[in-house]
Amino acid sequence: MSLRHFLTTQDYSRADIDALLEQATAFKRSPRGQQLAGKSVALLFFNPSMRTRTSFELGAFHLGGHAIVLSPGKDAWPIEFRPNVVMDGEAEEHIAEVARVLSRYVDLIAVRAFPKFQDWSVDREDAVIKAFAQHATVPVINMETITHPCQELAHALALKERFGDLTGRKYVLTWTYHPKPLNTAVANSALLIATKMGMDVTLLCPTPDYVLDERYMAFGAQNAKENGGSLKVSHNIEEAYRGADVVYAKSWGALPFFGHWENEKPIRDAHKHFIVDEAKMALTNNGVFSHCLPLRRNIKATDAVMDSPACIAIDEAENRLHVQKAVMASLIAQR
Repeated sequence: MSLRHFLTTQDYSRADIDALLEQATAFKRSPRGQQLAGKSVALLFFNPSMRTRTSFELGAFHLGGHAIVLSPGKDAWPIEFRPNVVMDGEAEEHIAEVARVLSRYVDLIAVRAFPKFQDWSVDREDAVIKAFAQHATVPVINMETITHPCQELAHALALKERFGDLTGRKYVLTWTYHPKPLNTAVANSALLIATKMGMDVTLLCPTPDYVLDERYMAFGAQNAKENGGSLKVSHNIEEAYRGADVVYAKSWGALPFFGHWENEKPIRDAHKHFIVDEAKMALTNNGVFSHCLPLRRNIKATDAVMDSPACIAIDEAENRLHVQKAVMASLIAQR
């Protein structure tokens, strides 16, 4: 493994992913180490966080390192990311300076920056994290942008702990209702990691408008072909759930309606029945259920599902701590 940044798991081979998961398992058995002794990581949050901030701060501490948390626009200057721009707006400094200065101070930079939800053709370029990676001279970690690779690893680890080899397991990535249109990041990432692990993946969503970006559908098909799995899209709830080993729920906004959410609302409101409930889980092959959290109970999944032994969402959340240590340790070791 010799990659400079951790921006997306699609940059990593299956062997690389397996190595990170093995290291995460080792950290889970023995949480403390000195892999980051004398090292520091800047955590930049352009959006709120609970699990991500806590797990990265503690992860650095557990490995002997130090984390510095910054919220640009709040406790740090607003940043401009566009190249060749006249900076006469709100931004006080340019990413070209920010990334290079931080690189002089710290050994890792981690960034959480959601899309603007106005124009998907712009958002899909993932400009913020790419700008950090371009200008930084230290490794950059994606803490969630239009993908969420750390969540992918935590999810995969939780599934491997439950099933062992994941090849050929039926995996359902289901859209669920939410009163607000949300980022597609976790859905994109779930599709990437499930297909990379060789699972038979069904993307279940209400209408074709909710199919994910063609880039991630293409990556998913490529991953499935390379790792012995499959990928298909379904709009039939019963067909998708029947015989599933894994049900992973997430709400996301329909890409054609980016910036025009009022037009999506009638479609969204008509599909509240996509909630994960006991009846749907009864169709599975004694399947497990998970979600990245936070989850609105009795909107996305019922209390009965969340409180059942089949729910591994808490295990997955814990695993964020272990996999992120593995990522940080791996990147530091390459420097």
